[in-house]
Parts: sequence; C-alpha cells; structure tokens
Amino acid sequence: MNFCPRCGTRVVGNYCVNCGGPTRSTDTPVFSEPSAVEREAIDAASGETPPRAPVLDEATAGTPALRKNADGEVVGGLPMGSARRSLVIETRVVMIAFLVPGVASAVIILSEHVAGVDNIAQFATFVKHQPLVNMLLGILAYLPVAAIVPMALYLLSRTGQDRTTLGLVLPQVKRDILPAIGLDAAAFATEFALAIPVAAFLAAHKTLVNSLVTAHVPAYYIVWGLIISATTAITEEVLVNGYLITRLGQLGWTPRSALILSLILRTSYHVYYGFGFIFTIPLGFYVTRSFQKHHKLTRPILAHFLYDAILFTIAVLH
Repeated sequence: MNFCPRCGTRVVGNYCVNCGGPTRSTDTPVFSEPSAVEREAIDAASGETPPRAPVLDEATAGTPALRKNADGEVVGGLPMGSARRSLVIETRVVMIAFLVPGVASAVIILSEHVAGVDNIAQFATFVKHQPLVNMLLGILAYLPVAAIVPMALYLLSRTGQDRTTLGLVLPQVKRDILPAIGLDAAAFATEFALAIPVAAFLAAHKTLVNSLVTAHVPAYYIVWGLIISATTAITEEVLVNGYLITRLGQLGWTPRSALILSLILRTSYHVYYGFGFIFTIPLGFYVTRSFQKHHKLTRPILAHFLYDAILFTIAVLH
C-alpha cells in the first residue's frame, strides 16, 4: 500500500483519493507505507494526534471524491459500485457531447470531397465582398466548439481535480513555453519522417487526401487563425488530456491503453483529411505523453496552439 506525499492518504491509481492530486509523476514521488513503529515515532515527535484517515474499500477505489470516514459513512459521493458506474456514465456522456459535432462535421466534409465537390474552402464566406465581416462571423461561428470546456472542468473539480491539480495555470517560459516548442519540433520532425515513405503513394492517389482550399484572404486573417488555434487547443487538450486521460486513470486504465484510446478519438474528428489524418497522430501522441508524465495541462495547450497557429499563418500568407 502507498500513501500520497501531500496528505498521507492511501494512493489509488494516478490520483489521491483524498486531495485529488496526481501521485504518479516525475515531479511527485510516491512513498511506501510507514510501519507502525515509524508512525508512533512520527506522532511522538510532532506531539500531535493525527486525524483519522478515511476508510476505503475496493468499491470506492479510483474515484477521488468517493470515500468513507472512520464511522463507515460515505463522504463526497455515491456508495459502493454506484460510484464507479456514475463515473463511467459521466465520462461517456462528456465524450459523446464533445465528439459527435466534430465527427459529424468531419464526415460531411470528407463526403463532399469523395463526391467531387469543388472549392471546399477553409475560410467560410458569409457575406459577399466583406472579408472583415466574414472573418468576424467565422470566429463567432467556431467559438461554440469550446462550450463544453467549462462543464468538463466543473465535473473534474467535483472529484478533486481543480485547475491547479491539472496544471492549468499561467504559462512560464521554462516550465511550459520551451517544452511546448520542443513538443512541436518533435511533431513536425516525425511528420516529415512519416511523409517520406508515403509521399510517392499519396502522389499517385491524390484523391485519398483532402486538402482544403485556402483562397486568398487579407493578411489580417492571421487574427482569425490565432483565435481559432487557441479555441481548438484549449478545447481538445482540456477534453482529451485534462478530462479523458484523468478519468481513465481513475477508472484503472493503464497509461498505454488510455493513450491509444485518446489517439483514436483525436483522429476521429480529423477524418476530413482523408488518408492525411495520419499526420495528426504525432502531435496527439507527444502532447498526451507529456500530460501523462508531468500532469501539466498548460504545456500541451501551448504546444497545440503554436502548432495550429504556424499552419494557419502559412495558409493565410502563402
């Protein structure tokens, strides 16, 4: 049995069942349970009587807010097996709400490409000959994809994972910005290496890849690209890393299984690229492994934002 280095409570999975903090991280060591003699020595040295720790059972293990006190009363959640079932249902509902709109839109775009529809534009036109109005309306039309983010963060906070525990804090240069640049460099390098062996195949089968038309737009559309990039990065990383990876860890999934599922879900709403979806995998892999290892959500959000912002800027200024 292990104990959380923060509060001394029993460790279950990747998060403490009492304080909700990450317990398996390169930055947070996990200590083994002290013996009875060691506990008596610690109590005698401190001169204080420690509070009684919550009594846990296997039915409530893995869900941080679900525990019993020393009198056997359930604290902070549903009793016994109902707790796990509720968490499973909650996770499924959140993922459905997040994925269905994106996957549906991606399938529609891919269907248009397969059917031979011309000029599937990346920059939508709402009003003719009004590029500034189109840019503003395009931003407004895209913002609803982030509507589920506050709900996901609220649900996480109810089980002890607040924004500080998730590492969703103001970015710092050494802790977040430089590592994010490193993640992007690794993603671009991997994509380049991946493109070499498949370049000839894709050149011979161009219909397998859907490239959105990037019609000429004013240079100020870079603002559009930056806002869309930020919205996408926050939404995807909070939902896939902050929420899904956290919940899967609480439900007992191994890091490898959670990583595989997260990559499958990430690619599901990128199918509009056709076979080109394989080039979205490297970034997803690197940012997810970063969060699994360090529990710092700001870092993958920055990496995702910078990655998309670079591509959008190239598309605008090409």
